[in-house]
Amino acid sequence: MARPVLHKKAVVIPSHLRTPAQQAENFRRLRRDRAVETAQDYVEAIADLTATQGEARVVDLARRLGVTHVTVNRTLARLQRAGFVNTKPYRAIFLTDAGGKLADECKRRHQTVVSFLRSLGVAERIAEMDAEGIEHHVSPETLVAFERMLKRRR
Repeated sequence: MARPVLHKKAVVIPSHLRTPAQQAENFRRLRRDRAVETAQDYVEAIADLTATQGEARVVDLARRLGVTHVTVNRTLARLQRAGFVNTKPYRAIFLTDAGGKLADECKRRHQTVVSFLRSLGVAERIAEMDAEGIEHHVSPETLVAFERMLKRRR
């Protein structure tokens, strides 16, 4: 009989032992997690574009994130409903206070992960690419450990 695997302080039951209801809940959680990642990527990109170009536009976001302008518009509508951005047709995109706070938090997480990977000898380009995925999944506890280790190395 297969044994459950411990993952992120929760018992993960192999898929062949899960009920359909458990599998459905796992997929719902996965979709929520992806939506959070998307929101984080968008607010961080909007903040970067605003800082470097003075404004963030749909076309710039689409290019930066490698998606279509239709995808950007749909995502912006969700971010506006969530209170992270303000948009108007044919105008720049602005972060709300909540969006700015989330962008700052994301940027800090990203920089911490990149710095940690670089301290391990990972090349800059690879550290940047890997951080794009890791930053969304690393726990606050692990980030604090990364920061603590980085401070000791200075």
